[in-house]
Amino acid sequence: MLKASIAALACLALLPLAAQPPRVALDTELGRIVVELDPQHAPITTANFLKYVDARHYDGGVFHRTVKLDNQPQSPIKIEVIQAGVNPAKENTGFPRIPLERTSSTGLKHLNGTISMARDGADTATSDFFICINDQPQLDFGGKRNPDGQGFAAFGHVTEGLDVVKKIQQAPAQAQALRPPVKILKARRLPK
Repeated sequence: MLKASIAALACLALLPLAAQPPRVALDTELGRIVVELDPQHAPITTANFLKYVDARHYDGGVFHRTVKLDNQPQSPIKIEVIQAGVNPAKENTGFPRIPLERTSSTGLKHLNGTISMARDGADTATSDFFICINDQPQLDFGGKRNPDGQGFAAFGHVTEGLDVVKKIQQAPAQAQALRPPVKILKARRLPK
């Protein structure tokens, strides 16, 4: 029995360790936000975001939008998110649009701290992303926030700095536009 247990442990030691999911630090004027990405469930969206991180397009980017319960009077479906984009000087040097990875396919949900790609129509996401404050099921596939019901592509979640997310959400704004925007000083992959 002891020999069998030792043999089983030895076999386990030979198996490759499951790859750690990529993590990205977003250093902002108001503090650091760390997100853990989910390439297993949202491989296209994760790869797209990392392409922008690695090309340093988010360095000098900005959180430019805050959506709070009190600043969306025309929308019957209320949400709470902050939205960011690339450095304005790099807006025209991005990468092609990506297909929408719907939450109905990925199994991911828009929960408190979820990071997701912003979009207009389906298959139009490029570089803008948002972070949810509180659970936002209306942003999932079948949700009513977007008229097409396709939802948005969730691809990870905040592991550190949810307090910074909330500071950004409460920063001065004119309607939904942060005034001034909150700068992203740099975005970098963290070591595994």
